[in-house]
Formats: sequence, C-alpha cells, structure tokens
Amino acid sequence: MAAPKGRAVSAGGGGPPGGPAGAEVNAREPLAELFRDLRTSPHGLAGREAARRLVVYGPNGLTRRTVRRWPAELLAQFTQPLAILLAVAAVLAWAGGAPALAIAVVAVILLNAGFAFVQEMQAERAVDALAAFLPATATVVRDGAHAEIPARDLVPGDVLIVAEGDRVCADARIIDGDVTVDLSALTGESMPVIRSAEPAEVTGSVLDAHDLVFSGTTCTGGEAHTVVTRTGMLTELGRIAALSQRGPTQRSPLETQVRRATWIIAVVAVVVGVAFLPIGVWAGLGWSAAIGFSIGLIVANVPEGLLPIITLALAAGVRELARKGAVVKRLSAVETLGSTTVICTDKTGTLTENRMTVTRIWLPGSELDAGAPIDDPRAGVLAAAAASCTTAQSPTGTQPGSGDPTELALLRLAANLDMAVTPAARDAGRRAVFHFDGHLKRMSVVDETAGILAVRTKGAPETVLPCCTHLLDPDGNRRPLDDATRLELQHRLDRYAAGGLRVLAVAQRTLDAGEPAPARRDDADARLTLLGLAAMVDPARPGVAEAVASAHQAGIRIHVITGDYGPTAAAIAHQVGVGRDGGRIVAGEELDRLSDAGLDELLAGHDEIVFARASPEAKLRICEALRAGGQIVAMTGDGVNDAPALRHADIGVAMGRSGTDVAREAATMVLTDDNFATIVVAVDAGRRVFDNVRKFVLYIFAHAVPEVVPFLIFALSGGAIPLPLTVLQILAIDLGTETLPALALGREPAEPGLMNRPPRPRTTGVIDRTLLLRAWLLLGGVSAVLVMGGYLYTLVRAGWHPGDPTGPGSDLHHAYLQATTITFAGIVACQIGTAFAARTDRASLFTIGLFTNPLLLWGILFELVFTAAVIYAPPLQHIFGTASLSWTQLAIITPFPIIVWGADELARWVIRHRPAAGSP
Repeated sequence: MAAPKGRAVSAGGGGPPGGPAGAEVNAREPLAELFRDLRTSPHGLAGREAARRLVVYGPNGLTRRTVRRWPAELLAQFTQPLAILLAVAAVLAWAGGAPALAIAVVAVILLNAGFAFVQEMQAERAVDALAAFLPATATVVRDGAHAEIPARDLVPGDVLIVAEGDRVCADARIIDGDVTVDLSALTGESMPVIRSAEPAEVTGSVLDAHDLVFSGTTCTGGEAHTVVTRTGMLTELGRIAALSQRGPTQRSPLETQVRRATWIIAVVAVVVGVAFLPIGVWAGLGWSAAIGFSIGLIVANVPEGLLPIITLALAAGVRELARKGAVVKRLSAVETLGSTTVICTDKTGTLTENRMTVTRIWLPGSELDAGAPIDDPRAGVLAAAAASCTTAQSPTGTQPGSGDPTELALLRLAANLDMAVTPAARDAGRRAVFHFDGHLKRMSVVDETAGILAVRTKGAPETVLPCCTHLLDPDGNRRPLDDATRLELQHRLDRYAAGGLRVLAVAQRTLDAGEPAPARRDDADARLTLLGLAAMVDPARPGVAEAVASAHQAGIRIHVITGDYGPTAAAIAHQVGVGRDGGRIVAGEELDRLSDAGLDELLAGHDEIVFARASPEAKLRICEALRAGGQIVAMTGDGVNDAPALRHADIGVAMGRSGTDVAREAATMVLTDDNFATIVVAVDAGRRVFDNVRKFVLYIFAHAVPEVVPFLIFALSGGAIPLPLTVLQILAIDLGTETLPALALGREPAEPGLMNRPPRPRTTGVIDRTLLLRAWLLLGGVSAVLVMGGYLYTLVRAGWHPGDPTGPGSDLHHAYLQATTITFAGIVACQIGTAFAARTDRASLFTIGLFTNPLLLWGILFELVFTAAVIYAPPLQHIFGTASLSWTQLAIITPFPIIVWGADELARWVIRHRPAAGSP
C-alpha cells in the first residue's frame, strides 16, 4: 500500500532472508531509494529470491481474519430462545401422545435453524467477492526476463508489467511508462485517470498519487513497468477487505427484542408450571395428576407458532419488497428498515439519474438555454469542438452509449444542434490525444478536418481559462480575453456552482498551415481561444424529492456522503430537499481533522450534512459514530470502497445496476433500480412489518389467558370443577386454528398515518406493557370469562354440581365432553374476535374496512373448518376428547367474536377520545 509523501509505511509483514526484514519503505520516495529499501532493481528479482520472499510475505491474496467453524455455528442456532421453546413444545407434544405434532414442531426448528445459518454464512461472502478483483496471472521481470506467474506468487520488489486490459494485482510504483487506470472499484469515480512515472505532490488521498497504481484496479490504456510495494492484505484492496471483516454482525432490533421476550416467556412458562405442582398437590390432586397438568400449563404458555409465523411474515415482506425493487438478503432486515432513523446516501445514481444533461451554454456576450432553439452559430462550433474532444461511444440503433456521462452529454448536445460527431469520424480525424488528467482536469485532442489541424480542449474552467488568450466574440472574430471578461466568467461560474451545475470550458486553436501536430501537452494547451462554457446537470431522479419529504415526515434524517465536490453535491441535495433547513458541507480533510468526540457532536445535531470527498474509512467512521449515538443507520454504496460501511451499517443498501459484486455481497439490501425512493418504500414496508408482528403477537398472546385459566380453576377448586380443557386441545389451538389467521395478520395493510410517526427507539420492544395489558387483561380476560361461562353453563344445565364425577362411565361424561368442546370452540370463536380487534392499534376497524384483508377471511374460514372437523369427525373426536355440539350449544358461542372485538373497539374509542375529553 502506498502512502503520502513523507509518511513511512511498512512494505509487508516482514522481510525476506537477507532483505529488508521489518523495514519501513515510503512508496513515494525517489526511485533509487525505493529500489534500495526493497532490495530490488529495474531488472526485477531473481527467481530464488522471489521464492524466499513468498515464504515470508505469504501469498498475494485476500484472507479472512478468522476461520468460521460451521459445525459450532450451526449448533448455536439450536440454542436460540425460540428454538428452545419449540423444543420444549415438541417434547411436551410427544409426552402428551401427539407424535405427529411433535415431528412438525421439530421440522420447524430444523428449517429455521438452517435458514438462519445460511444467512449468517452468506454475510461472509463479501471477502470472497473482493478476491475476485485479483487476476489469476501477472507478467513480471524475473531473472532479467519477462515471465508470466500466478498472481498469488507476486512479492514486494517484483517488477510488474501493467498493460491495457490488465487488472492490477498489487500496489506498485510506476518506474516508466504511462497508463490510464480505472480506479472506480476503489474510489467510486467513473472517470479514468492518467498514471505515469512523473511524481506529483499529493496532499489528499493516497489514491490520488500520480505515480502509483493499486490492486484491484484496471488498466484501460497504455503500458508501464512498476515495482511492487505491497501485496495481499497490505494493499489498499486488502485494507478494505479487513475493514469489511471488522467486528461481528449485530443483531437486528427485532432479533434482540424477540430474544429477550422469548426468554421471559420461557421463564414464565416454567415458573408457572413448576409452581402448579405444590398448588395441585395442596388442592388434593395426586403427584401424577399434578405433573400432567403442570405440563399442560407450560404448553398453554408456550407460543409454539410464534417463530414460524414471524419467519413467514418477514419472508412475505421480503417478497413484497422484491417486487418493488429492493432485494433483502436477511429476513430480520425488513423490520430493521422500519426502525431506521438516519439514511446515509450517495448522490450520483441514487439521488440523481447519473445522466448528465447540458442545460445552459455561455458564449461571450450571451447565455443560452440548451433546451430551446438556438440560432447562434458559435453554439454549434462549441458543441462540435466539445464532442470531438471525447472518447465516449454515442448510442446507435442497436448499441447503448458507453463512457463518461459528461462526454455522453456533450455528444447529445452536438446532435441536438445538428453538429453530430460520430465516434468513427471523430477517431478517423484524430492526430493526437492528451487524455483527461485528474490533476490538470482537462483533455485535449488534435483533429484534422479538410486538411486543417486544430487543437480542441475541454475541462474545468479553472484549468482551461489560464490556457486561453482570446475568445470568440458575437461576430465570430477572435479578440483578446481581458481581465473584465475573466471577472465576469468567475461570477458566472459561481452562479452555476450554486445551482448545482457542473461546468466545462471549451477552447480551440487552429494550427497554421504546415505546422505539425503538437507532441507535448504543454504545446497543445497554449494560446487557445475560448469558445464558451457548457453547464450541465445530473437531474434528480423522479420521485426522489417526494421520497425525501416522506422520510422527513417520518422523522428520518438524511446525510449525503459523496466523492463529489461539496457545493455541487449540496446544491443537488437541496434541490431534492436534503439539508434545506440549515444543511452543512463537511469536506474530507475537515472530517479527517475531527476527533471522535467532535464527530459525535457534529452528528448529534439535527442538521443534515453533505460529506464531500469521503474516503472508505470516513464512510465507516460516520456509520459507527451514528450507531454509537443510538441511531439505526441505512447506508448506501456501490463500489468496493463502500463494502466496509455497508457491512457495518444496520442496513447496508447496495446498487443493483451500477454496484459492484463486492458491494452487493456486503450489503443487506440491494436496490434493483438504484433509486433512493425505493429505500423510503422499504422503510414504509419495514414499519408495517413491525406493526404486523405486534398484531399477531397480540393475537397469539391473547388466547393464552383462556387456555391457562381453566387449569387454575381446576387446581384451585381441588378438582371439584373438572378440567375444562385438555393438553391436546391446547395444541390443536396453538398449532392448528391460530396459524393461518396469525399469518394473515402479518399481511395486514398499513394503518393510516404510518409514515407520520417518528422512528421508534432501538429499545422499543415488540412486546411491551401496553401490548401485554391489552392481550392478557382485555382480550384474554374477556375471552376467559366467556369461555368459562359457556363451560359451566353447559355442565350446570346437564345437572352437574361441584364435585360430581364426570369421568368415563359416569352419567355426566357426555355432558362433560360437550362442555370441554364448548371451551375449545369458545376459544376459537374468541380468536376470531381477537383477530379483527388486532388489525388496528388505535384506529377503529371501520376506518380500514372489515374486508380489506382477504387473507384473514380465508384464514378464519380454515379455522372454522378445522374446528368443525375436530368437533364432528369421529376419529378426531377420539384423539382430542371432543363431542358433537347441538345448534343450541353453538348458539352460545356464536356471539363471542362480536363481544371480544366490541370490548376492544370500545377501549380504543376511549383512548382516542381521552385528550378531547380532558380539554376545556
């Protein structure tokens, strides 16, 4: 890995025998000193010396910091709280004489454990994707001759030959030659840059060093000899791989909350079951009966269907998001999206279309709207000159355009002004090209047209204007470029920048007859005539401004983290509504100077910030600072350099179209349309999923009360009141009748005002006191009263008195079977009322409609059919201990759903009107 001039960096993890063991080398030092420190020369290493160094430095590849031990991690999936609860339920089902139910529960345990294990293993594939950026072979100078070797055998000190089409496989210093390199994998910038042996002072990122090339980048032109300074995990690519592996994957809020809640449920179930033993014995039951009923209590308290229902609800959310352009790779991430408090987004391609369009043309003495008809011939001259000074390929009838978006915009401008420049004609007339230089920020070409040579230059105005001595006046004549015009140009440039426009200056010079084409850039970029300025914009994506407004309404802050120039990025951000109220720009250098405490203080405010020229470490640092402040962060990215931040954000969001494989592997969610608005759609879906998880948890917990109360009444009466419910009937409810309606609640449409709420705190649980009171006291309490009332009414009507025998062979045995059946059917009826009540949290059911969730209606239909089969099918009667009910008995439980739902609807009406009742 290279370093800024003056900073010493290690060449590796040690040195070869007889070589620079542990020595510090500066990749920017003079070549003679670099060769000395690396113990090498322009003629390369000897084969035996390279072999010795390979032993010391190790293979030139990317490695994982830790090796995963998959058997232990797979086993760990079975120790999760929900898995333990399900295991308890399976054992109890088996002990209760229901082996089929026990096998079904075990299958659920295995499926969920396997799915969770696969998801965790998939998270580690980011490093594997990074490794794909390294080529298989490399051309080096060994023993004074060219040789092709496996890229993994490359060592510091090797002389590496980089040619057009090659992927660079180590960090290296250029010895001689010039190459054009695509650094987008590391920097995210699409414009290729020139690298040569000529050193240049670099004060910013080391990636800007003019004489260095880096592992994982691609040579798009030229050829150069380089000396390798770093290999493997010590390269820039290796550093990103190491950052991607730093720290364990954090549990999502839902995983944390469900884990805590299920441990509480497990403890409560066991405590209640164990506590029943002495109570049952004290009440006159034998130890055998007391143990059996303790098992029943535990079964009644364990929500056997909770884990599979949560999994299936999240899976449904994943499928829905996939249809809307967001592919979620981790189920729990759907809920985490709903918790998002901060979105850190890229600008280009996410907020914008990544499709530059020329909107304004400045000509000496006039300014034109590029979208309107133009009759000034100078505009055509400017457009033709700018289009000639490109390397992009304009779209044809069969092929899409390719190349830098800025150059494609210039080609479209020329075509719109009837000055179209085809790539074939452009290349045929080209006599010399001086490619775009990242430091000079300009490009020049020498073209021949009808036997006349002309230099044409385009680039940043601050670099092109000093090369100009004249301009083209309104009459088409050349006149000197005076100070007053330069001042006017500066004001114009400031105004364009404030509007978020990117500006290019275009100039040309016609060579005298017989004058040869310039061989040097300095000769070409001299005595130019300014043709004008082309101001272009990367327009905001349709719908982004509305999505930003929706995110703000939902209490979500948005920070922009970009490699672009700060004022331009801020202008685009302001156009879509980000940072409009007191936004701030923080450049990369300023961010680097901030301490951790200073960064925490900066991010703790309410301002939305544009971070410009951000490095990979900066992006990761911003992410970790926000998370340390209690924020739930969604981070977007598309390049290799974004992988660490994507990996460590609560939600890493990669671009599906423009993103690299590395970013997609490191991310939790991939946007197939690269659109910021899809993130807000996903947040909405995540909030709805969280609400729906609470709804079916409420639904599941509510009927635990009417399941537990019969056991308590039986125990406290000392057996005088026969057991109103059997263990198998409880399992039939928990794993039979409740499942489909609970799943349907997981697909419930959003309540009104969902995106008007502020984000919930990370500590907000799926299960809280309000939910438990509503489930156990209101819905469960009403259900228990109704169910026990129906049970006792059936027995009393048959002539039963407390203490009368009801066992097999007794006169009341059939009445007892009917009474337990009414208890079972009554709980199912109350479930129906609970399902409708659970559809809303505060709003009235009438505001969303009774029939807006057809899946719930189908689930209730299945519930009724299943219940009828248990009651009336003789084989199931024998298994579950039920008896057929008469129409009169069915009429007893028919109003139960309306009573349960009505009580909850009344309670919600009181809550909604409580503030109004207290007002004057």
